[in-house]
This record gives sequence, C-alpha cells and structure tokens, in this order.
Amino acid sequence: MRHLCQTLKVHPSGYYAWLAKAQCARAKEDQRLLGLIKHAWLESGGVYGYRKIHDDLRELGETCGRNRVGRLMQVEALRTQAAYRRRPGFYGGKPTAASPNHLARQSKVSEPNMVWVTDITYIRTYEGWLYLVVLLDLFSRQVFGWSMKPKMCSDLAIDAMLMAVWRREPQHQVMIHSGQGSQFSSPDCQSFLKANSVISNMSRRGICHDNAVAENFFQLLKQERI
Repeated sequence: MRHLCQTLKVHPSGYYAWLAKAQCARAKEDQRLLGLIKHAWLESGGVYGYRKIHDDLRELGETCGRNRVGRLMQVEALRTQAAYRRRPGFYGGKPTAASPNHLARQSKVSEPNMVWVTDITYIRTYEGWLYLVVLLDLFSRQVFGWSMKPKMCSDLAIDAMLMAVWRREPQHQVMIHSGQGSQFSSPDCQSFLKANSVISNMSRRGICHDNAVAENFFQLLKQERI
C-alpha cells in the first residue's frame, strides 16, 4: 500500500484518513439511487438511457433530477443501446407476456420450496462484463441455483433454474418470482418452468420490492468481492 501511495504521490496517512472517513448523506443517497438505477437498467435489457430510467424512478416516487441519474449512470458505465437498422427476416409470432404478480410483496413464507426469487446482476472482470443469475429460497435466503455468462440470454436464466430444480427436487408446485426481462419471459424459459411444475410470478417493470432479497445478496456480493 505504501508503494502505491508513493507511486501516486499520496501520503499514506492521508489515504488511511480518507478510508476511515464516513460517507456523507449525499454519497449514501447516491448509492441507494444507484441500486434502483441498476435494477431498472437490467429490467430494460440494458437498452434504457438516463431519460427513461428517470421516468421509472419517478413512477417509484423518487424525486431525483434527470441530470443526477445521467451522472450516476455515466460513473457506473451504464449506457443506452444505440439505434440500429433492423435486419431483414421474419419477425412474426405472439409477443411474450408478463406473468401476474401473486406474491404481492409477501416476503414471509412458512416452509422451504414455496417461493423462489431470482434476479440478474452484472460483474466487471478483467475479461469484460459477466452477467450473473441467482435463485434464492425466500424461506431460508439460501442460494441454490446460479449461472454466469457474458451475454444476457434466455439460457442464462434456464441454466440457473435447471440447477435449482436438480438440487431441490421440489415435490409440489413452487412459485418463482422474477422481473419482466426477456430472459425470464421468453417462450423457452416459460416452457421449462411449466415442464417442472414451477409457477412464474412477475412484478411490474421497474418495481424491485418483491426481489429485495436478491438485491441485498447482490449488494453483499459486490461489497465482499466473493
């Protein structure tokens, strides 16, 4: 550490004083808003910019400014997807629909394998971004299914659910709560859930209260760097 301080021409005592200094209220509020921004950005499939993310936050009752959302997204390298020309081909078929929300923020269950929750986060590595899906039991908060890939695709969610079904072997129907992302609402993912007697449950876009357990796990994961 002292060698790094010498390289950056920073006195070690100043570094340790900065490290021990508590965050101000503004910085803590930025961290809270950043968690909501990340969730809304992931729910959009990584295509929303700061304007639409700001609209989602306004729907949640947040009063932050649009420029503040843009600044936080820029610091965290969350970018909107640029427009592109649609490739020629057949794009027919019925669009995917979100499952109804039967959970309704009921975070207390009486036994295991009644309600599972799942969500997606992203992790920066030396080889680029990796996307992580985890499944937790709402009863025990235990992680029993996960998957990691460089792209956000339906296989990312299906692999994590396959691990969960293989490890738990549920004897009755299980409710799994997720967001409305295409990874969970795709026909392949929904067919897998029906084949394994798992009931899909989704909350409205931008609402992350039902997935608070998964969000807390992701925050601890990034803080501990495990």
